[in-house]
Amino acid sequence: MRERRLILITGKKGNALKAVVTGGAGFIGSHLVDALVARGDDVTVIDNLSTGDLRNIMRHLDSGAARFVRKDLLGEGWQDVVRDADRVYHLAADPDVRASAGNPATVYDQNVTATVRVLEAMREAGCSEIVFTSTSTVYGEAEVIPTPEEYPGMQPISIYGATKLACEAMISGYAHTYGWRSWVFRFANIIGERSNHGVIWDFVHKLGSNPHELEILGDGRQQKSYCSVLACVDAVLYAVSRTNEPFSCFNIGTEDWIDVTSIASIVTAEMGLRNVSFRYTGGDRGWVGDVPRMLLSVEKLKSLGWRPALNSEASVREAVRALLRDTGRIP
Repeated sequence: MRERRLILITGKKGNALKAVVTGGAGFIGSHLVDALVARGDDVTVIDNLSTGDLRNIMRHLDSGAARFVRKDLLGEGWQDVVRDADRVYHLAADPDVRASAGNPATVYDQNVTATVRVLEAMREAGCSEIVFTSTSTVYGEAEVIPTPEEYPGMQPISIYGATKLACEAMISGYAHTYGWRSWVFRFANIIGERSNHGVIWDFVHKLGSNPHELEILGDGRQQKSYCSVLACVDAVLYAVSRTNEPFSCFNIGTEDWIDVTSIASIVTAEMGLRNVSFRYTGGDRGWVGDVPRMLLSVEKLKSLGWRPALNSEASVREAVRALLRDTGRIP
């Protein structure tokens, strides 16, 4: 009975856009759903809940502001949802960069094959707008920092990054071939409430098990940009409303970076821990496919009038506090 109630179709609200959000129960996806519902869009979420959590969007389902379809994009039974959509926000993917080296074929299917299936469903349904969440890892170890969208030497060094770049290419091909509008967003490290992986999540859970010592992958000097999930969603919707091309691509991030040891220090301080020893695994990167330095240029977004609300340090501190609230570990 619960499942039937969740997928009940309700009428369109006024002149609202009919939006489909794949991966909409996940970390970034659920925040996007929040924003779309808040502005009055008619939202349907498709998610297999492999990494998502229905609790992230339950209030919208309970209120009837959004609908939920539990389906895997590699399976069948979800394509009809796209038929009435004005726009698809495609966020569903295997998000684990580190683990992608261990299961490349699976990551390819979850990212590339699933994306092509979404594009085919859109083509057959006559839906002509797609928003896609990509990643900074498509640039590989960029020699130009901050790295602009037009960086010419894109050579992903992770399976995850390679699959995302392949998805971008397919979206561009479909958009230009069939006269669509598409938006691709290359994210820095997006952090905040509801996140269930990444360095902050890793540190909090490690310290929960051992509050005296923290293992840090690499040498701790890796420097990267960290952006609040709320700022990220704001940037996505801001850019979509102000561009009208077959293929528009934007970086999203902050204009500075922070190193891993500094993140560890913030986490330990926010957890109220003292005299924690840091143990480094060594090397200039944490895992195969990791990059030691990443900072994206956001000049293209700034030219439209958008600015990141927080810098990397403030974004990290806010994300740590949100995770501690979620896990009940507030000191």
